[in-house]
Amino acid sequence: MPDTKRSILKQRLNSGKIVVAPGIFDMISVRIADRMGFDSLYMTGFGSVASYLGEPDAGLATYTDMLNRVSTFCSAARTPIICDGDTGYGGLLNVAHTVRGYEKAGAAGIQLEDQEFPKKCGHTPGRRVIAAQDMVRKIQVAAEAREDKDFQIIARTDARTSLGLDEALRRGELYAKAGADVIFIESPESEKELEIIGKRFDQPLLVNIVEGGRTPQLSPADLESLGFALAIYPATGFLAMAHTLENVYGGIRDNKGSLENAGSLYSFVDMCALVGFERVWEFDKQHAE
Repeated sequence: MPDTKRSILKQRLNSGKIVVAPGIFDMISVRIADRMGFDSLYMTGFGSVASYLGEPDAGLATYTDMLNRVSTFCSAARTPIICDGDTGYGGLLNVAHTVRGYEKAGAAGIQLEDQEFPKKCGHTPGRRVIAAQDMVRKIQVAAEAREDKDFQIIARTDARTSLGLDEALRRGELYAKAGADVIFIESPESEKELEIIGKRFDQPLLVNIVEGGRTPQLSPADLESLGFALAIYPATGFLAMAHTLENVYGGIRDNKGSLENAGSLYSFVDMCALVGFERVWEFDKQHAE
């Protein structure tokens, strides 16, 4: 069914102004990011699988696992969320089922990739891709399966790392013709490659900014000037969280307590408000015996 958040996101992606989307991976990250005025959030597969299962994003999470995360995150956010759909969790029938499930769960769009199963996280080694025409059929099925035409189909190719940029560009063009709304060439390795990609397509383009990854970390303004419509920052949040937790837990382990890290901690009062304790307290007041 038509969704206002989806239509707004679609307009923004086609506006010529870049959309920046932080990675969300658990409910605390969703609630914080949702309050900050972003045009979109991005449900990261790496972060969601790691926080939910404690496992690597290597094809171990099932469709049911990920749909649980999509539904939970989208039901709590006012901001449109683009959600990682991996390879579609199987064949063409699975792709259609996945698209309908993500759409019904409230996602503003789904990212589908052309990796072999089991997939691997982008910017990591060992990624292999399926035949381009097999992915074309997946994109066609995905576009047919959605009920809301504003629901964004994002086609990602991982061919750059294993087969080179020319093959990745060829696949991007095929996926665009198959009905993808947004094209995602994963892991370009230089500013020149970003420039080439930016000049190649009429559809909105996504760039994946991973700290420590293969792609140069340019500013959003520079990425916009190169032709990109959407920059996702999937890892930034959970990398920051892990770094802070390691420091704070280390202090506790070493019997230093937490005082020396007090300046880097979120306020307990603010955390109570963030997760909704104020509603609980108000309810208790109204129904006190």
